[in-house]
Amino acid sequence: MKLAFVIPAYNEEALIGKCLQSVVDEVARSGADADIVVVNNASTDRTGEIARSFPSVRVVDEPQKGLVNARDAGFAATEGFDLIANIDSDTVVPEGWLDTVIAEFAKDPKLVCLSGPYVYYDMSRFNRFLVTMFYGLTYLIYVFNRFILRVGSVVQGGNFVFKRAAWEQVGGYDRSIEFFGEDTDVAVRLSKVGGVKWTFALKMKTSGRRLEQEGVFRTAGTYTLNFFWVTFRGKPATKSYTDIRPH
Repeated sequence: MKLAFVIPAYNEEALIGKCLQSVVDEVARSGADADIVVVNNASTDRTGEIARSFPSVRVVDEPQKGLVNARDAGFAATEGFDLIANIDSDTVVPEGWLDTVIAEFAKDPKLVCLSGPYVYYDMSRFNRFLVTMFYGLTYLIYVFNRFILRVGSVVQGGNFVFKRAAWEQVGGYDRSIEFFGEDTDVAVRLSKVGGVKWTFALKMKTSGRRLEQEGVFRTAGTYTLNFFWVTFRGKPATKSYTDIRPH
């Protein structure tokens, strides 16, 4: 199966290079047939320039700022690819990540989406402990929602891969969602056409800057609220969000 990475980026000159190098290295190591697309989402810094300095990276521009707008533009730019890997520009793909993706989709034809947790590489030890506890609860909610209530699943934004055909089948991205709840929207709608699996085997390294700035409990509370709101009411409860990147 042909796979494409879609990486939204707004004013990420400090981290985009590290992210892209990890993707390029993982593609080369795995030998996967993969494309890499960065969506330059109205950046005013050197994000686009840095991304274009990687010969194997394609850059598309999405002038309408917003995470979902950028993911949607990237999806449109990857026509012809079977699997779409959605990561963020502050993530670092660990070695073996593509092996896990390919193996999971190969062994389960009914699987339409695969996701897993973050590993926050730049957070304090205590905050990382809190996140670990939160992910334990997340897994319990995943099992309850997917296998007992059958109302959806769990998807971690910035660390999920879905089948293009399945996403087209459920109508693609909802651009009315600005930030919070976009990943849960993916989980709920894709679960109607196939399996949406969340597994600790698919870890992704990322920056914990939002959690450090806003606080782990506050951020977790906001995400949890919107998770249940989207799962049971179809739309997120929170529309506004703080942009933690420089303007």
